[in-house]
Amino acid sequence: MPHQLRPVAAAAALALLASGSWAQQQDSAATPTLSTVTVRASADASAQGLSPAFPGGQVARGGRAGILGTQDNMETPFSITSYTNEYILDRQASSVGAVLRSDPFVGVARGFGNFQEAYFIRGFVVTSDDTAYNGLYSLMPRQYIATELFERVEVLRGATAFLTGATPSGNGLGGAINLLPKRAPNEPLNRVSVETGSGGYGHVSADIARRFGPDGSTGIRVNAGYRDGGTGVDSEKQKTTVASVGLDWHNRDVRLSGDIGWQENQFKQTRPSVTPAGATSIPAPNASVNFAQPWTYSNEKDLFGTLRGEWDINSAVTAWAAYGGRRGDESNRLAGFNLTNGSTGDGYTYRYDNVREDQVDTGELGLRGKLRTGSVGHEWVVAASRFKSTEKNAYKMDFFNQQATNLFNPVYSALPAFSGAEFAGGNLAAPGVTNRINLTSYALGDTLSLVNDTVLLTLGARHQQMHTTAYDFNTGAVNANGDYDKSRTSPALGAVWKVNKQFSAYANYIEGLTKGDVAPPGTTNANAVFAPYVTKQQEVGLKYDAGRLGAGLALFSIERPRSTGGGVGQTFTQSGKDRHQGVELSVFGEATRGLRLLGGVTWLDAKQVSTGDATTEGKRVIGVPKMQGSIGAEWDVPGVDRLALDARLTAGGSRYADAANTLKVGGWGRVDVGARYLMEVGGRLVTLRARIDNLADRSYWASTGGYPGQGYMVVGAPRTFSLGASIDF
Repeated sequence: MPHQLRPVAAAAALALLASGSWAQQQDSAATPTLSTVTVRASADASAQGLSPAFPGGQVARGGRAGILGTQDNMETPFSITSYTNEYILDRQASSVGAVLRSDPFVGVARGFGNFQEAYFIRGFVVTSDDTAYNGLYSLMPRQYIATELFERVEVLRGATAFLTGATPSGNGLGGAINLLPKRAPNEPLNRVSVETGSGGYGHVSADIARRFGPDGSTGIRVNAGYRDGGTGVDSEKQKTTVASVGLDWHNRDVRLSGDIGWQENQFKQTRPSVTPAGATSIPAPNASVNFAQPWTYSNEKDLFGTLRGEWDINSAVTAWAAYGGRRGDESNRLAGFNLTNGSTGDGYTYRYDNVREDQVDTGELGLRGKLRTGSVGHEWVVAASRFKSTEKNAYKMDFFNQQATNLFNPVYSALPAFSGAEFAGGNLAAPGVTNRINLTSYALGDTLSLVNDTVLLTLGARHQQMHTTAYDFNTGAVNANGDYDKSRTSPALGAVWKVNKQFSAYANYIEGLTKGDVAPPGTTNANAVFAPYVTKQQEVGLKYDAGRLGAGLALFSIERPRSTGGGVGQTFTQSGKDRHQGVELSVFGEATRGLRLLGGVTWLDAKQVSTGDATTEGKRVIGVPKMQGSIGAEWDVPGVDRLALDARLTAGGSRYADAANTLKVGGWGRVDVGARYLMEVGGRLVTLRARIDNLADRSYWASTGGYPGQGYMVVGAPRTFSLGASIDF
């Protein structure tokens, strides 16, 4: 936001608060009657539509289970949490990561070498490259996704090869993240929001929607947002511009929808990750200190679009098809912090410039239907998907031209010229193709209803073809062993027993899939190409729904293959594994009228097994704590109509920053608080929101790792304030 608009945002929020107080003073004896605002989500090219919100409005009753479609939580053998738009707005979340910091089972991390959001689910990394939009991968901006672009955030925990197919980057072995598009609700929507907070930033957004035609058959929803200014970290700046249009149309048998969206995001002097380059201890610096070099930046621009259609062939069979595309451009000038002495904080940085262009095209089509064979019901699905991406990249990395600095007392340097000894790949002014990904899959599934529909048995399989090609940065030729083309069929089995209306028990076996390795040069079997690696998950659990309060318990074991013997003269083999075993306990809904709860805790034993290396055998996986969790409560204050207060405690145990478990990173905990107040001003519904995150201003490491095998660390944000107002008119 331009500098002149920042005080406008602050003044608008404060003026609305003042006007509301004045209005109450005029008639303190009477309680204003607010007009009823009904916002019900319409179906997005789907007869299933959005899963309804659970009482309390923070999460939904279910979510999308891949090709199985939208499932009720009590009737699916998988673990799904879907965060509603109401929750996103009330927590003033600005990105997917800001939403998922509330999730007790997700650790929010950062991509390797940049500011890309990444997420630990059941101890495995999911990068934002592998985030899905309405079931299609990699359509959203790959580093930072503003909340104006989506309605809900859905987290599907566990392996998902059958449900969603292999991810483009090969991550997502512990779960998947799906974003749902915004569609026009049944009632007209006119909402303008303003916000300001720590660092003097300003944020303004608009959300406008209408339905037209007979029975409101045509809908349009327009979202736009602009943010500019600082953060709670010294000298850190961010500017984001976002706009999207969502359209939908339906008649009795056909439903169509589409989106077009654009986001430009600019980070300036954003605090980088810290890599322990010889440090034997890892203290957390002051949460507000910024050790980023003033000449660093990261800019991304993305344009995306989707089309989706659904046709009821008859009362029992429905066909669907979808397409999505994205075109993205990135440019970065980075300087990661390398810590050499944990006691003194001494370290160094060096200049790293990078440009990247992405072209993504993806789609799916399928049939789903219902039938009965005697007393057995069937909900079957057949689907095919295709993903294609082309990545262009170029870089210059001046590793030998280092600038000394300090973690606790940063030393800022002028922009260093390249020394002439830098490592370079490609042309920064015209990057060439460096990677292509082609994924093709075919899936078949059936959910059988048995014993008067109290037992649900899901059977399925997906055949996946994985073809990736890596090219030399400078010559454009295919790298040695850079062409990988393998396939695998991934089965799935799930069962649900609906014990009664309140309890369901479930179990599943499902696999994850990622491409295999290629034996490196110098090994006895150099250049050998391995078959895709198969991750195997077993899970059992209980789900509870008391009407207004829900809970879940899941016990799972996931095993991911590893490779060993990569040294010169050794034989490179697929041997060993990461074994993640854990327990997840969740609670959500209304404990009593006016008290809403959302949270849980997970215990996770993530170890390296059969590694062939005594230094890593039986050691914990990088970045994964044994325990983490969160609990949030929102309370309607008695005697003060339409005022709600909320608090959230988030905590995690210690982690390791290296595979040998010699660098231990301490655990952490933080408290966030907020308030929300609804009132009527001049006949308009106004919602005031205020938040303080990291109330105690704790200094801590928010994450360790975020890319397999890497132990870089990210400092948690300091105490930050935000004040906002939204007007519905």
